[in-house]
Amino acid sequence: MTDARAQRLALLIDGLTAAHLDGLLLTSLPNIRYLTGFSGTSALVFVSPRETVLITDFRYQTQVAAEVSDRVRVVIEAQSLWTGLWHLLAHANVAVIGFESAHLQHRDFQRLLEQGSRYQWRPTLDLVETLRERKDEGEVALIARAAEVACTALAAVLPQVHVGMSEFAVAGVLEKALRDAGSEDFPFPSIVASGERAALPHARSSSRRIRDGDFLLLDYGAVVEGYCSDVTRTVVVGTASLEQREIHEVVRTANERAAAAVRPGMTGRDADAVARGYIEQCGYGELFGHSLGHGIGLEVHEAPRLARSAEGPLVDGTVVTIEPGIYRPGWGGVRIEDDVHLTREGPRILTPFTRDLVELR
Repeated sequence: MTDARAQRLALLIDGLTAAHLDGLLLTSLPNIRYLTGFSGTSALVFVSPRETVLITDFRYQTQVAAEVSDRVRVVIEAQSLWTGLWHLLAHANVAVIGFESAHLQHRDFQRLLEQGSRYQWRPTLDLVETLRERKDEGEVALIARAAEVACTALAAVLPQVHVGMSEFAVAGVLEKALRDAGSEDFPFPSIVASGERAALPHARSSSRRIRDGDFLLLDYGAVVEGYCSDVTRTVVVGTASLEQREIHEVVRTANERAAAAVRPGMTGRDADAVARGYIEQCGYGELFGHSLGHGIGLEVHEAPRLARSAEGPLVDGTVVTIEPGIYRPGWGGVRIEDDVHLTREGPRILTPFTRDLVELR
């Protein structure tokens, strides 16, 4: 991805020029990884038309040499990252510097005002995140691999699930299967919710034990070289009732319609309306309370948003989740979530695991 990162930096520098900035201070670790390849947890990056400099500490001396190309100058700072930054800026001939307002902690903002008072600091928003929306071929390949790992893990887990297992136990089996399949991390704590708890869209796994006839909702993901997948499937442990079948089929059809219809150029609001309109038509509109989906990449939740309030257009090359759901308090719920790559030629579903209702008997 070395050439891709060079292109990303070039586009960012164009953005700095348009914003009349001499440079940009990056503190967001996902943005730093996107631009430089560095995956450590301690870094500042300063980008200017003259050069890009990454400041880290001794712990990452070997790692940074392996991950970051020669196009980025690396500084191993013996004191603090901020000491390294002030030394760098003193020799950089810059005056107006942007900072990532969504990612800078208040205590670090105070550093800018006090120790960096000789510079004009300008808040910026989404200069890098906007670039990250459009995934290149390498990024899509990594998300697809993460999706494959997630689906492989689910196929290994479902035969092991039975009445009497706790949600904690299912989560443990799932997370082991993810590791076995090649996931380097978990993008978020796995959600395993059974019975009436399946009505909680962001439930935390609990000690509740699965009963015969329960819905079992599993929402989880895998990570491959930093890139995430995000998958949800809802199954029945035992034999499904007619009502469970009906609601699952409504959600499955809403998922299918939205995944087939979403296109670059649509607004996030229009994409959301495809699934929401169908669920409302079936009489369950009040039970679908969250948005249809979100972007996915180096973070499990990133731009764009597919929601009733999202007026921005979806860009060619983005990868989004499609995750309609119906949730009835005290009864249970169903969500079916896929990761979808949007192109001019049409959407490509990256998560091929069946969306049909699975009964575990």
